[in-house]
Amino acid sequence: MPFHKIQAEKLSTSVVRQIELLILRGILRPGERLPSERELSERLGVSRPSLRDAVGELQGKGLLSSRAGSGIYVADVLGSAFSPALTRLFASHDEAVDDYISFRRDIEALAAQRAAHLGSDSDLAVIQTAFDRMQADSPRRSPEDEARLDAQFHSAIIEASHNVVMLHMMRAMFDLLREGVFYNRQVMFRQRTTRAALLDQHRAINDALQARDPAAARAAVIAHLDFVEQALTDQRRARRNEEVARQRLEHETSK
Repeated sequence: MPFHKIQAEKLSTSVVRQIELLILRGILRPGERLPSERELSERLGVSRPSLRDAVGELQGKGLLSSRAGSGIYVADVLGSAFSPALTRLFASHDEAVDDYISFRRDIEALAAQRAAHLGSDSDLAVIQTAFDRMQADSPRRSPEDEARLDAQFHSAIIEASHNVVMLHMMRAMFDLLREGVFYNRQVMFRQRTTRAALLDQHRAINDALQARDPAAARAAVIAHLDFVEQALTDQRRARRNEEVARQRLEHETSK
């Protein structure tokens, strides 16, 4: 018969499983510092030796890392998503930008549809908070700050889709975007008309999500990323036109 005796699970194994799930679900993020050993053992209700055993096992799995004199951190589990060579290749070719936008449009449209259907009330509250921060009037807000808030809004939607594979994949993609690999997100917020249009688009996405309308949420994300794609195309065209005009000017002034 296919039965065997039930064995009590070690406390350290329970700790490992809990921390693994927090990392898997994106609650503990790469680079995040864990509480001190004393505090964490109290929170988990286990002894320090049991906690040390769990931390050692998680370090062996590459999920946690220690920094001398600083503590224990969630490892950079996203770091291997793209090799440095591929990242440099992305950064040097415009077609990678077009493919990136197309990829985001497909994935984020699906994520918004899932979030409208599967997101909890707390998920939608997080998205609403992210949007409220975006639309809060702040004359001192820099394009860098607006880009950061934009990323937080989109990340909240991915998280609300409750698909852990999608979550980690898109975090890796957002990290490349944050580093300026595909395009400089901050450029999108420098023109007042563009900033206003982007805010309206994010409002449409948020309204659809709060109304739990999957079709409208999907359509709003597609419209938003269509706008981003066109704006980037216009920027590239403007740069090319300026280069040609500068060459003409240099030629005329050299006569």
